[in-house]
Amino acid sequence: MMSNLFSVFDPSTNIMNYSLNWMSTFLGILMIPLFYWLLPSRLTYYWMMMTMILHNEFKSLLGSSISGNTFIFISLFTLLLYNNFLGLLPYVFTSSSHLSMTLALALPLWLSFMLFGWINHTQHMFAHLVPQGTPAALMPFMVCIETISTIIRPGTLAVRLAANMIAGHLLLTLLGNTGPLLTSSSLSILIIAQLALLLLECAVSIIQAYVFTILITLYASEVN
Repeated sequence: MMSNLFSVFDPSTNIMNYSLNWMSTFLGILMIPLFYWLLPSRLTYYWMMMTMILHNEFKSLLGSSISGNTFIFISLFTLLLYNNFLGLLPYVFTSSSHLSMTLALALPLWLSFMLFGWINHTQHMFAHLVPQGTPAALMPFMVCIETISTIIRPGTLAVRLAANMIAGHLLLTLLGNTGPLLTSSSLSILIIAQLALLLLECAVSIIQAYVFTILITLYASEVN
């Protein structure tokens, strides 16, 4: 039962033994040309307004850094946002619910920030291991705790995003499988519950993309 339940999230297909499910990640490319070939629409205006809000927020978090470095975080937010939303469509594989993708996004970014910080701001990185006001007797323990918390950051980022995305999809699948066993009166309640959960998952998709990007931005701001 459990293996059949979690097989919904199995990234494998029966078409020539290729993992064609991952091609759903590139479905957003089909939507991109509309922003270039059509006249500026209301949707384009709202998207540019949201991009400017994100740019200002990331810029305030990063402080006086190299100009233009917010674009990588805006691109990361966009990638996660449309992957999370595409996973809500029927028969579309949710790539952001797998650690193979979320860890591939979190680990290189975190590793690049750590290398940049330890190479260019070594004293600042050493000072960051001991919070201000720590007693001398607790300093060795604080160094160990801060080191462990820094090392597990990419893992917690990846697991947070994957777990939140897979939990809602799993609940929708469980409720959907009970549909054939219900009566007509109970079925209407199930449909309302499914619609409410779908609305909740839309909010979770936005929030998780935002949280992932904000945390990556905060980790980048610590190395300056």
